[in-house]
Amino acid sequence: MVSATLRRMLEELALAVRNRRPSAEELVRTSLERIERLNPPINAVISVRGQALDEARETDGRIAAGDDPGPLAGIPLLVKDMEAVEGVPCTYGSVVFADAPPADADGLIPRRLKAAGAIVVGKTNQPEFAFAGYTDNLLYGATANPWNVEASPGGSSGGSGAAMAAGLAPIATATDGGGSIRIPAAWCGLVGLKPTNGVIGRWPIPEWIDLSTYGPLGHTVADVRLLLELEAGPVPGDPSALPRPLEMSVAMPSRAFASPRLVDYGPLPEPVESLFGAAVDAFEREIGLPVERIDPERIFRAGHVSEDWVVICATEHVHHLGWEFCEANLDRFSPMFRGVVEFARRTPFEEYLAARRRRFDYVRELDLLLGDDAVLLTPTNCFAWIRADGTHPATGKVGDSPDAFNTDPQNVTGHPAISVPAGLSPAGVPFGLEITAPRFRDDMALTVAEAWERTNPWPLVAPGYEPFGA
Repeated sequence: MVSATLRRMLEELALAVRNRRPSAEELVRTSLERIERLNPPINAVISVRGQALDEARETDGRIAAGDDPGPLAGIPLLVKDMEAVEGVPCTYGSVVFADAPPADADGLIPRRLKAAGAIVVGKTNQPEFAFAGYTDNLLYGATANPWNVEASPGGSSGGSGAAMAAGLAPIATATDGGGSIRIPAAWCGLVGLKPTNGVIGRWPIPEWIDLSTYGPLGHTVADVRLLLELEAGPVPGDPSALPRPLEMSVAMPSRAFASPRLVDYGPLPEPVESLFGAAVDAFEREIGLPVERIDPERIFRAGHVSEDWVVICATEHVHHLGWEFCEANLDRFSPMFRGVVEFARRTPFEEYLAARRRRFDYVRELDLLLGDDAVLLTPTNCFAWIRADGTHPATGKVGDSPDAFNTDPQNVTGHPAISVPAGLSPAGVPFGLEITAPRFRDDMALTVAEAWERTNPWPLVAPGYEPFGA
């Protein structure tokens, strides 16, 4: 039986490194060895940094000299392909950028985590331009889920999720423009938070201008809370960023709602319906909050929020790349992203602007539902699992269709949403419970998640793998 005390894996690892049991070099060497031995069947890591060992020795030298290298002292870090790491190319999972030059500086989140003491050991796989809920591309191939190698870990931060679920590194970065943190968190048995838009500053300008954010992915809620503290804060150039980090408190809601979906795509399939029902019952019983069951129609009425998400993201991403660039490289794109380009080409400018204006209605509707003291429970993913190539195991059709997830509406509205492990499907793939909180109440989302973790502990990694610090 796991103790009701919250597990603080990252804090414990950093303390162990400061006490040189193990050293930073030993920790990084373990990560590199695990990547070499365990990565081939899952294909989560696309490159490694040999200089990580030299950086670990420098950390050990600083500790020996009495310096404090930071709250992530010597902890191995993997970085999502689309985020810049000095000296490493960003390929965005695209053959178009296969020969990209090495980045000349660290991106925002790798820089902040490195300043806290983490050591970058490599980069992780993603779908082309992060535009899918599974992780497969023509450059590196598909990433498999360590819980079931026939299954996808989700996307777009699927390489990061799979690597952490296999114990290849204690930390891996993630981004979320439509569920890209929460989808792999759910299917990999991890915790993933999409913070309120603006809590973490963004630079460079995201392809999906107002919808995308960085966010923490962790083995435990305490790890996610720590990572959020280290990642949060403004950055010059982001007009939506809060001027200072949120004040975090232990704040429980007084009310809770539960809905099977955020958009009405019909009943949940089995076994998701049963897993969600059991999770809601456990939440009501163990957390001690009454839960009001509601239908999706009560949440968003101004339009079809998921369809508007597609209109906004496709148009903004293709504009970012440039119409001439997309036309010249159309045959080199994956079929998935080629479809994005063709959809954007057909979308009238007026339709794009109308979708952006409806964002205000969607935000208002969710604001009014939650008030300042309620949370909304949903399944994170509405399918139990999909194959590593993104197809549905029963139909063979594309499995990241709009009805597969409950994640893109919160990117449209900006509300914080966290996914926590809440069961296991018959296929052996974890099920995630998503908790959406009022805007700028990320502390409430984390507090509820911590209460859930105390009564519903989960394994830190997939069966057959070893967590760090075990």
